[in-house]
Order: sequence, then C-alpha cells, then structure tokens
Amino acid sequence: MNKKLNLISLTSLVLSSMLGAGVFSLPQNMAIIAGPFALLIGWGITGIGIIFLATTLLLLNKIKPNLQGGIFSYAKDGFGNLIGFYSAWGYWLCAVIANVSYLVIVFSAISFFIDTPKHTIFSNGNTWQSMLGASILLWLIHFLLLNGTQTASIINIITTLCKLIPLSIFIILSFVVFNFKTFKIDLMGYYLNNSLLKQIKDTMLITLWVFIGVEGAVILSSRAKNKNDVGKATLLAVIIALFIYLLVTILSFGIMNRIDLASMKNPSIAGIMTILIGKFGNLFTAMGLIISVCGAYLSWTIMAAEVPWIASKNNIFPNILSKQNDNNAPSYALWFTNISMQICLILIWISKIDYNKLLTIASEMILVPYFLVGAYLLKISFIKKNKFNIFIGLGSCIYSIWLLYAAGFLNLLLSLVLYIPGLIFLVLTKINNPNILFLNKIEKFFCFILLLVSFYSLYFLMR
Repeated sequence: MNKKLNLISLTSLVLSSMLGAGVFSLPQNMAIIAGPFALLIGWGITGIGIIFLATTLLLLNKIKPNLQGGIFSYAKDGFGNLIGFYSAWGYWLCAVIANVSYLVIVFSAISFFIDTPKHTIFSNGNTWQSMLGASILLWLIHFLLLNGTQTASIINIITTLCKLIPLSIFIILSFVVFNFKTFKIDLMGYYLNNSLLKQIKDTMLITLWVFIGVEGAVILSSRAKNKNDVGKATLLAVIIALFIYLLVTILSFGIMNRIDLASMKNPSIAGIMTILIGKFGNLFTAMGLIISVCGAYLSWTIMAAEVPWIASKNNIFPNILSKQNDNNAPSYALWFTNISMQICLILIWISKIDYNKLLTIASEMILVPYFLVGAYLLKISFIKKNKFNIFIGLGSCIYSIWLLYAAGFLNLLLSLVLYIPGLIFLVLTKINNPNILFLNKIEKFFCFILLLVSFYSLYFLMR
C-alpha cells in the first residue's frame, strides 16, 4: 500500500525539483547576459514574484481543497474546459522537456570523466551514446516509480542531502576568498553593450527556470499525509532555494570577473571550484551535479506523471490515464509520459539541441499555466471581496505578464508551435471519447483561432 508523504518528503521533493542542473550553471549563464548590479535587481524581482506565486498556490490550496493537484484544475474551474486543457498540456510539456534536459546534462557532466580532446563520447549530452545512456536511465527510473512514490521519495531525500554538500562547500569557500574589487569589475555590465533593463529582462527566464517546481507540493497535495504540510513545504523550499541561488550567483563575481565567467564551460561551478581547491574541485562538482540532476529528475518524473493522472481524473485528459497499479502508482500516465520523453530524446539526437535551448523552451511553456493560477485567485477574490487575496493574485499576475514580456517575441511564437501537438491530442481524445472535455461554441471558435495562430507561428519561425 502506498504511504502518504510527510513534511520532510514534500519539502525534499519541492527543493529537489528546483535545485537541479540549473544551479551548477548559474555563474556562466548569468555572466554572459548581465552585470552584477542587474543580477541583484533580477534576483530581487524573481524573489518577490516567486513568493507571490507560491503564496497564490497556498491560498488556492486552502480556498479550494477539493481541486486536487492545483495549476490546471484551477484553470479549468476558473476559465472553462479548453483553458484547463491548455494549462495541463503546457505544464505537462514543460515537465517532459525539463526531464529531458536533466538527462542531457547528466551525460554532459559524465563527459568530464570519460571524454578526452582526442576521443569524444558524451560531449554535450546529445550524442548517440548519451541518448542510449539517457534511455537506460529513463526506463530504470520508470520501473522504480511503478513501485510507488514513497520508494522514490526516500531516494529523493538522500539525493537532496547529497546535492547540498557540494553547493554548501562552494558557498563557504567563495565567502572566504570573495574579493569586492573583483566584484566591482564591470558592475553595470557596460561591456555587454546592453541597457540595464535589457540585462534584467535577459535574466528572467533563467531565474524562472531554477524555480520551476515551486508548485510541486501542491501538485502532490493528494498524496500528503497532512494538508497543512503542503504550505510549509513550499515556503521552506522557496526560502532555501532563493538563498542558495543568490549566494552562488553573486559570490562567483567576487572570484572571477564577469568576462572570464561568461567564457567558462558549463557546469561553471566546476571550473570555479578548480580555482578554489584545484583539479579535484572539477570532479567533485561534476559528481555533485550528477547526483543533483538525478534527484531533480526523480522529482520531476513523479510530477510529470501526476499531471496527466490528475488531468484525467478531472476529465481533461483521456480516462485511461487515471488508472493505477497495485502500488497506487499512476502507471498508464507514467508510460504515457516516459514514452513521450523517449521520443524527445530521439529528436534531440537528430537535431543536436543542447541544454540551454531546452531550458528556454521549458521555461516558456510554464508561463501561461503560472499566469492562470494568479488570474484564478484574482477572479474568486473579487467575488468574495478579499483585499489581501486580490493583492496576492494581482502580484502573481503582474509577475507572470512581466515574464511573458521578458521572454521575447520569438520565444512566444515557439511556445505557440508546441501547442499544435496538444490540439491534435485534443481532437483525438474527443474522437475516441466524445463525452470528455465538453467545449461550448466560443471555446471551439477559440480553439480554431489558436490552431491558425500556431501554424502561422510555425511558418514564421521556419522562414
């Protein structure tokens, strides 16, 4: 029988889903687009925005305890079946792409141990050897999760503790050698030839990426031992993650100047650790990255499978995806999700897409589901005339709109293209089961318009 998740398990799942590969590449990813001053402002905006978003999720979990899983169930309840479907599709696709990116970066990190200048095997994690190894890892985790989320959560607690060790050592050593004169070099990012606003905007998708997973406890609320633990786990994980991200980013600029940081190979923390403690630092960090990413992958696979399972229970996805095995694991949803990831791995091998591109795509797909969460709280708070909830919902909406603006036009077009498979999936679902996901005339018209816009976006990007 599948046991419920306690506070430690929930916190570990949320923290692990956020603390993945991104944190180990933050110094280089940030240095290439912004100076230290812009980064401080960017992290400030992100910290406030994520707290608004996390508080929105917690309030909705209390106000609407019957809506298990949050995110897309809120979108469906507030704005109808079609919006609920698109929210579920966008979030699920984000989870799938995030998981695939973790598999890519794992084998990119393993290349530190195996590849040589004359003999490349895993490279950037997108060679055929990497895809073969990633596929094996994918299906090993798949069969582990078929035994239930409790087994996976115990492993996840261990990997979360393991990943905090190299990060803690990095932060302590960086504090010791931090040089304020080095930090001030190109403080405003003048050599980037970009305005301060442009630098801040460019940090937004990266800062969002490292916080994706903040909703993990809410997604798994139906499996929580105590409903009050959902809120505690979310806030605790957000505070810990924000503290780590801020220190990892800012302290790095006190060790190396921005230009040198920007030219480093990822994971850039490995290169900085080499400066701090010698060659052992590179291998030590690479090991930490592999453990960290495997833990994050485990968390995200649980959440990715949970999305179609909950969506099916809410009559958004086909009913077959709501079936569970004897261990109460969402087996059909897990098969659906992991087969989709296997297809993505094959496409990555063919196209040679790297980790940074996957990061951008996954971040883009989560923006609309996040906006709909804030919009739903705003809607029900206006009805109940709750001023505090209106303030929180408005703050969450403003942050989401700012992210959509910061993402840029081309990324928005790309996200629209990725809704085309969702539209096809919707049509096939309706053909096989006409009674599921009832759409009124307005929703059918909107669906048609979105299809046209999506194909135009595909045409525009191909040109």
